[in-house]
Amino acid sequence: MKAVILAAGEGNRMRPLTYTRPKVMLPIANKPILEHLLIEAEKAGIKDFIFIVGYHDEQIRRHFGNGHKWGVHISYTTQRKQLGTADALRMVEGLVDGKFLMINGDIIVNYKAIKNLTRRKNITMSLFGVEDTEDLGLVETKRGRVACIYEKVEKPPSNLANAGLYLFTPDIFSAISQTPKSARGEYEITDSLQLLIDQGHPISYQKIDYWLDPSYPWDLISANESFLARIESQNSGEVEENVVIKGAVCIGKGTVVRSGSYIVGPVIIGQDCNIGPNCYIRPSTSIGDGCHIGAAVEVKNSIIMNNSDVPHHNYVGDSIIGEGCNLGAGTKIANLRLDEQEIWVAGRNTRRRKLGAIIGDNVKTGINSSINIGSIIGNNTMIGPGSVASGVIAPNSKIFRKGL
Repeated sequence: MKAVILAAGEGNRMRPLTYTRPKVMLPIANKPILEHLLIEAEKAGIKDFIFIVGYHDEQIRRHFGNGHKWGVHISYTTQRKQLGTADALRMVEGLVDGKFLMINGDIIVNYKAIKNLTRRKNITMSLFGVEDTEDLGLVETKRGRVACIYEKVEKPPSNLANAGLYLFTPDIFSAISQTPKSARGEYEITDSLQLLIDQGHPISYQKIDYWLDPSYPWDLISANESFLARIESQNSGEVEENVVIKGAVCIGKGTVVRSGSYIVGPVIIGQDCNIGPNCYIRPSTSIGDGCHIGAAVEVKNSIIMNNSDVPHHNYVGDSIIGEGCNLGAGTKIANLRLDEQEIWVAGRNTRRRKLGAIIGDNVKTGINSSINIGSIIGNNTMIGPGSVASGVIAPNSKIFRKGL
């Protein structure tokens, strides 16, 4: 059985992190979202994949190649204009035979859900019960079948979210050919499914017990916590004397952890990193390849992407730092409101009491600069010495304290 993976979109709600990469390539525990999904699908017995790619597709192709590294075969189809999920699936009609899976590439489910789906005979949706239905597609069921699919309605009649994991038969292509554009100007696979339901075609469902669907940057922090909680210690680098390591800590090849460093897992550190001396890395932190975490630096519950430096007297908490960033000496990121209430970003409640900054690629800060809670900082921004950055900051901005 083949699996068609939808991986063509940008993921606008993940900006600024997706200005330079597709959403499916955002890292959780130092692996792209799409790689976690691929691993689970392979464990379920799927060996043949079609990746539908588009936005920054070169990154996906370069990372996954033909799939040999994971013991699978991957082929690619390019969707140049992102005109919806049904439009994407239409492109592979001649490439699949009989039953096949379709999976949104920006979700993570476990292999059991995928395995169970392959045993179904009819078109089947996967559903996940949620407490917060905001911004989700929801499904109403009756008598063991899907009765109606709702897209982001104010008062949904169900808390069962469409998980983006489907089993399809060739009947879906007939429905796609009849599917009009939605109000968003796209061809939606949920509209195709509703069309089949309205025509009397039975659509089955399965409830799944695990589903990660990170929609906003701060969701990656929660997902990272979840994945790191399951890691086991592994040291492929060099650890000098007088380093304290507690809990599960993974250290990549070529990485040096220098004397006086104190690391409390779960923590994962990539390859060719320079850690310490005398730094404090706290739980649920992922550090990518080629990073420098230096003296008197404290990092907690954060994602630091490849080739970024946090080298001198810095604090980073509950934050995401993109690739190629450099924090000047004394740069601090606040992560807790003084009244300790939940943090709002751009008018949206993150439902997090602790949230630092979401920082895009190639951001540089000067000495003793400060970044306020819940700040979104666009790519290539410069924050000058002693300056305070706060709120949503556009890419290529320059923030300098008056008089400097």
